[in-house]
Amino acid sequence: MKISAITKVLEQVASLSLQETYDNAGLITGNPGWECTGVITSLDATEAVVKEAIEKKCNLIVAHHPIVFGGLKKITGKNYVEQTIIAAIKNDIAIYAIHTNLDNVIAGVNGRIADKIGLINRCVLQPKPAPFKKLYTYVPTAHLEKVRNALFEAGAGQIGNYSECSFVSPGEGTFKAGAGSSPFVGKPGERHHEAEQKLELVFESWKQAAVVEALLESHPYEEVAYDIIHLDNVSAGIGSGLVGELPDETGETAFLQQLKDSFGLKIIRHTALAGKKVKKIALCGGAGSFLVNAAIRCGADFYITGDMKYHEFFDANGQLVIADIGHYESEQFSIDLLIDLLTEKFPNFAVLKTGVNTNPVQYF
Repeated sequence: MKISAITKVLEQVASLSLQETYDNAGLITGNPGWECTGVITSLDATEAVVKEAIEKKCNLIVAHHPIVFGGLKKITGKNYVEQTIIAAIKNDIAIYAIHTNLDNVIAGVNGRIADKIGLINRCVLQPKPAPFKKLYTYVPTAHLEKVRNALFEAGAGQIGNYSECSFVSPGEGTFKAGAGSSPFVGKPGERHHEAEQKLELVFESWKQAAVVEALLESHPYEEVAYDIIHLDNVSAGIGSGLVGELPDETGETAFLQQLKDSFGLKIIRHTALAGKKVKKIALCGGAGSFLVNAAIRCGADFYITGDMKYHEFFDANGQLVIADIGHYESEQFSIDLLIDLLTEKFPNFAVLKTGVNTNPVQYF
């Protein structure tokens, strides 16, 4: 199996186009054309993880955090980033990062945190305009289902939690086949009238190549007429953070204890408790101080994240409880998420969870 086959599956879940502008998701070292001998999943790609990959004969590391964020002008091994890159290149280890693009899909990093807490009625905390496009095409009535099903298979027609969404309207198409053509219906040199169906479907822009390929392969015409337009729709499943509800109200202290138990925490840094029941929970894995106001606006009782600075705790302003459970701690289950995504698609392939704890923060 090629490394490109594995990264393609990951990008179908979290397209690289969804990463933030400062990010560096994607293949960082290695060649997509290499045969993959096995995969190690981790939160961070460190030199220790590279050594582990070598020992376990895996030549691909899939990590949440990119080992390289900015450009490297020199690679001399003077820091852990350069040491890791040198080790990976010397041993033909590919490193692939799936970072803020996995943060920005509702079933990604934040979805796995919500799973651990048991949240229901989930939605994105701060939705983003998604790069949607719309396809219009015209299909002979007898071939409508074949073309529509092919487009669904390619990923078109997904709107929020609904799949196979399309709109069809009847009409009549006309065309005159020219010299050298081989028309599916009609005769060259004569205008032909054909009962056709106008088919409309929405798709995410990163699926365009697959959608167009499916259209051309399934459509019976020699020359396929279609239009693609850009949409500015906001996607309910794309954006920053997540908000949901506990199945039952609980006390603040009991909820803090639940967090400690679910995430294996030694400590939780939090703002003053309000002395009320907890029901609505907002969260953001990793560093999420930028979403405090969004959590307040949505009426959350708790906001769970990591990397809060001293003065940022004041932003709670008594309107909710901020609980900082730690950056690594909040994202640790992303490793299991990556394993689940890959083993579902490649059940007989070696996909291993790192045995290296890459958390640089220790507690006494």
